[in-house]
Amino acid sequence: MPLTMYTTTWCGFCKNLKRQLARAGVEITEVDIELDPEAATFVETVNGGNQTVPTLRFSDGSTMVNPSAKQVQARLAELESTASQG
Repeated sequence: MPLTMYTTTWCGFCKNLKRQLARAGVEITEVDIELDPEAATFVETVNGGNQTVPTLRFSDGSTMVNPSAKQVQARLAELESTASQG
């Protein structure tokens, strides 16, 4: 499962993070929660009922809310290292 970023079109934090991750070569699958009710529900379940974006879901199912690009890259490195040990 790729890295998924839940966003809205008007979210400035989403646009900045997307740009920073692209610059770092991190591929994401973007899902607009205003167009996808199931995605909106997922975001609510991991944010105490709030539609907080950007919310990122990693390949192991873990999530981060409004992280920095460095935090995302660190988590991806952790997951890669865990996968290579398994």
